[in-house]
Amino acid sequence: MPVQSIIVWIIVGLIAGWLAGKVVRGGGFGLIGDIIVGIIGAIIAGYLFPYLHINLGTGFIRAVIDAFIGAVILLVILRLVTGMGRR
Repeated sequence: MPVQSIIVWIIVGLIAGWLAGKVVRGGGFGLIGDIIVGIIGAIIAGYLFPYLHINLGTGFIRAVIDAFIGAVILLVILRLVTGMGRR
């Protein structure tokens, strides 16, 4: 895998994870946590969207949107399973 691809994955993961953390939890998870959440979100969206016949286009912005939606799904599931965010 070329270095540029890895850098793009990290940037997409960071943006998507940070946005998802703001939407679902009200805050981020730190730099590394946001990257991990975003990358896992991208993987979730990569498997889920073709199965549901969802195509949001191509390019960097689409990658961020896909990863963001996947990350939100991940965080909502984690919140339901672990009770994250309950008081």
